[in-house]
Amino acid sequence: MPPRLPKPANSGAPAELTASAAALTLRAMAENAAVSSDQVIEGDCLTALARLPAASVDLVFADPPYNLQLSRELHRPDNSRVDGVEEEWDKFAGFAEYDRFTRTWLAAARRVLKPSGALWAIGSYHNVFRIGAAVQDLGFWILNDVIWRKTNPMPNFRGRRFTNAHETLLWCAHSREARYTFNYEAMKALNDELQMRSDWLIPLCGGPERLRDGAGKKAHPTQKPEALLHRILLASTRPGETVLDPFFGTGTTGAVAKRLGRRFIGIEQDKDYVALARRRIAAVRPAPAELVALESRREAPRVPFGSLVERGLLQPGEVLVDAARRWTARVRADGSLISAEHRGSIHSVAAQLQGAPACNGWAFWHVERKGELVLIDRLRQQIRGELG
Repeated sequence: MPPRLPKPANSGAPAELTASAAALTLRAMAENAAVSSDQVIEGDCLTALARLPAASVDLVFADPPYNLQLSRELHRPDNSRVDGVEEEWDKFAGFAEYDRFTRTWLAAARRVLKPSGALWAIGSYHNVFRIGAAVQDLGFWILNDVIWRKTNPMPNFRGRRFTNAHETLLWCAHSREARYTFNYEAMKALNDELQMRSDWLIPLCGGPERLRDGAGKKAHPTQKPEALLHRILLASTRPGETVLDPFFGTGTTGAVAKRLGRRFIGIEQDKDYVALARRRIAAVRPAPAELVALESRREAPRVPFGSLVERGLLQPGEVLVDAARRWTARVRADGSLISAEHRGSIHSVAAQLQGAPACNGWAFWHVERKGELVLIDRLRQQIRGELG
């Protein structure tokens, strides 16, 4: 049996621009110049994927058919009919056919993904475990399974099961050794300076964001919220990079990508969805470049602790303390520290004083300025700003 046509489904949903962040953006734009991006391709995803160059996209976001296996209509207690997923693209003869379809599109997506790229695939309990087995068999490396917990899920009207209140996203690197992108600082900033967890509380797509036809019916049964795509793209891409969505639906991925300064390629077989997606994306205004450029601390210019002494931000003999003033050490002219019993780098002395195997001295040591403790990492950021 030939591969099934893909599900036309999908969703919909800062730091200052430093020199190094701008360079990353320009580099990403140059790398993607050979790929004709910012386009919606109408047609079968397997045929369209075969025409894309190998190793040409930075991220794949896929919202494939769920294979819901619905056998009859679903009604609410008031006997009104539930507007669910009943389209032909979600119907398969059985698990074997669905598995063949899944492995075929995943293999095609892997071919066009750069070695440094990543895949996000979303699903429900009906299909996500079959997708998970396929991505591992094909050589992807699962980084996280992220739970999208819905604030407003559809109730279980028959009262025979728990309310199905979440979907699962698989975030996968191209391989175990891949140097994938993770904008950790951006995720922490998005979460009020707390490390982002793998359970995300985000409402279902609704209100003005939910696209509807002339009769007021949902234009697409599984349109995803733009907030979900915003978090995914902000976490795992850089401005100027290209995001591929092989099940584009009404274009949520493209709309969010455009707003965040990313490029996109969407593949969709339903002409009505294509028309909606193109109109929707055309109305999006991109955010200014300086508001979407990201810079990872790992990619920031390296500033040795000794540079703070050389620049006069710290003086030889000056005393450093921890936040609770339990431990102290003095700065030496060569950029090392000395305490009553230990001598070495800012990291080693901090670790030895605490009896710990390791310690990040930049996040441990403070210096007093005008009666207040200042983290020495702030002095490092001052030098990085001068270098930028």
